[in-house]
Amino acid sequence: METVEPVETGGSVDPGDEEAARLRRAEVWGGAARKLWHAPVDGTVGERLRELAGWAEATGYGGAAPDAYGDGPVETLERRVAEELGLPAAVFFPTGTMAQQVALRCWAGRTGNPVVALHPLAHPEVHEAGALGAVSGLRTTHPTDAPRLPTAGEVRDHPEPFGTLMLELPLRDAGFALPAWEELTEVVEAARERDAVVHFDGARLWECPTHFGRGLAEIAGLADSVYVSFYKSLGGQSGAVLAGPEDVMEEAALWRHRYGGQVFQQYPAALSALRGLDVELPRLPSYVTHARVVADALREALAEAGTGWFRIHPEVPHTHQFQVWLPYSPEVLTAAALAQTEATGTVLFRRWSAPGPSGPPGTARTELTVAGPGLEWTAEDVRAAVRDFLSRLPGAGSGG
Repeated sequence: METVEPVETGGSVDPGDEEAARLRRAEVWGGAARKLWHAPVDGTVGERLRELAGWAEATGYGGAAPDAYGDGPVETLERRVAEELGLPAAVFFPTGTMAQQVALRCWAGRTGNPVVALHPLAHPEVHEAGALGAVSGLRTTHPTDAPRLPTAGEVRDHPEPFGTLMLELPLRDAGFALPAWEELTEVVEAARERDAVVHFDGARLWECPTHFGRGLAEIAGLADSVYVSFYKSLGGQSGAVLAGPEDVMEEAALWRHRYGGQVFQQYPAALSALRGLDVELPRLPSYVTHARVVADALREALAEAGTGWFRIHPEVPHTHQFQVWLPYSPEVLTAAALAQTEATGTVLFRRWSAPGPSGPPGTARTELTVAGPGLEWTAEDVRAAVRDFLSRLPGAGSGG
């Protein structure tokens, strides 16, 4: 890989001004020439708009009329996603939180049971401020708290009745973890035995076929309904689609309006999602494959450097995203990541966070994504970047 110039920035900021620090990190990492992936916040408004407009003109969408309350490009996207997932119908939502609220509410009405079985690390439990209960009157229960999806036995033997089993594929906060295909089919069958419906939180479903060895339609076909996102894997601006039976989607569209999601125009988000389906979706298998090369090189470099305790999780990534754990504070590791980019123009890691109550004390973790830019990185490129990063830590070479 060719040498790149360091990133020039506007200098230091007040360490107590978190918003200024966030903006500085975004500027430094977003402007770097070498990176493993383009984050959703990378680039400028002008760059992003020009890229989308150029694609729209090249593909014929540029001459189409904008949507009004969900027609035009939005309807095109809904049909496209339904086809990709092999499901009868689909409804576009401005956010995944709203899409899943609506899905689970619709199923609760049909099953007569407002209890949703899901993992305690699932998105509604960790990232939605209790919205399922506060907004939709639903209640949750947890078949397992292990850092993986529940097993068929745990679903079958769970003592509390539930109307819907929600499975997040992959389970992001457990390291983008996926079960084996046989385990997934057994879990779904266990839910059916309890007369429960199955909903997939498929925010990142697009990247699952490599691990399962199955196509999107076969994976989605296991569930009664599926939600997918566009900015997480496909580089879209925003938005989500809920797909499933026609009658349920008709009701979902009604609830979308009631929840305030019937936005007048959403053609930029819809077009960016269509671009992601055309451009990024076919590339995802190569990203997943190369993520395993990157993970192996990270492991080798960290072991060779005598870092002490570290963790790559999962050891073999299930998708093109995985976790890295190191025995330092989040502040120290984030500062080292920022310093590396400022000095070399390379982004290896971005922001680090505390491991949470279940994680080892004195450690931090970060999420690593391998996408288009990362395909240019060889294993030696990764090892060299790791060595440079570690040299910027206190007590470098001593394990912290």
